[in-house]
Parts: sequence; C-alpha cells; structure tokens
Amino acid sequence: MGYFDSEQNVDAYVRMAEGFDGRELVAVLERYLPPGSSVLEIGMGPGKDLHWLGRRFRPTGSDNSSIFVDRARAADPSADVLVLDAVTLETDRRFDAIYSNKVLHHLTPDELARSLRAQRRLLREGGLALHALWRGDRLEVHQGERFQYYTAQTFAERMGESFQIVETGTYAEMDDDDSLYVVLRRSVAGAIEPLEGRPAAPP
Repeated sequence: MGYFDSEQNVDAYVRMAEGFDGRELVAVLERYLPPGSSVLEIGMGPGKDLHWLGRRFRPTGSDNSSIFVDRARAADPSADVLVLDAVTLETDRRFDAIYSNKVLHHLTPDELARSLRAQRRLLREGGLALHALWRGDRLEVHQGERFQYYTAQTFAERMGESFQIVETGTYAEMDDDDSLYVVLRRSVAGAIEPLEGRPAAPP
C-alpha cells in the first residue's frame, strides 16, 4: 500500500501543505501556453494547483491515490480527474501540456525516464511540460517515501530524446534556491512509450 492510500496520511499531508501552492509555477507555464489549452496535472494531491491551472487553462487532474481523486469528485462531481500512475500514465487522452509540482522526485531515476517517455506519448505535437522538484544531488527517504533531488543537468540526463529543455530556474520553497523547475517541449524525434500491449502512437 502506498503512503497516500491511507486517509490518515492524506489528512496529514493536507495539513502540512497549507499555505503552499504552485501559482508562481503556473505563471511560468502561462508564458508559453495559450489560454484554453488542455493541461494534465500529475499528482494533483488536494487540488490547489489544479485551481490555479483552471483560471486560464482546461485542466485535468490526476493522482495515483484514489483518495485524492474521490475527494475531488465529491467536492465537484463535474471535475475532470483521473487515477493515474506517474510512471505509466495509462490513458488514451492527449494534452497540450503536462504539469507537476514536487511529484516526480518520488520516482527512481529509471522510473523518471520512463515517465518522461510516457509523457511524450500523451502530448500533442509541440506540447509542453513543466515540472518542479527539490534541487540538489542527494536522495532522502521519509516514512518510506523517496525524495530524489535533481539539478537541471541531472534531470536532463533522464530525458533521452523525449524532450528539449525550454527553460530552467530555481526558486525558494523552504530555503533559498531549494527548488528547481524545468520547462520542456516535446521533441520531434525519439521513441514513444506505448501503453502496455498496444502499438506506439505516431510522433
């Protein structure tokens, strides 16, 4: 069972996340993405960033925890939300952009590479991705959850040919420059990760 498969852990996370949201990250995405674009958020949690994405874009929330997804649907039955694993992203839907805020650092480096290949499959031609992570060069484990820190260079090493870097930057969440964001554009070349048992989609 994953950490966020427990109501108690979800409640604890919601309390911990009070006062934090990704509105500044969404503002970065707004510099590149036209209004009305479709955006998939990976790891929406309690939905704070989904709210900010919805002010300009057409967001779809997703989380590997059915608790977060069920709560979002209970709060708004019309909410466009999915249960998705951040590595495999098994959906036939396509998007103009993909967004995550402090989610992909829970993956191993190899899982991150797989996720990026799967993300490329979900993006339309010229699609964008914006991901925020903890900045550094270490691995920490807390309550069974891994936190893999990245620099712009070590993140780029996991991309292969799936994306090209558009912009990178640092910002403060707890301490100065403790966080990293990367803006990526779907590359024309590169292998596309197919869904299990299905042929790869054309580039």
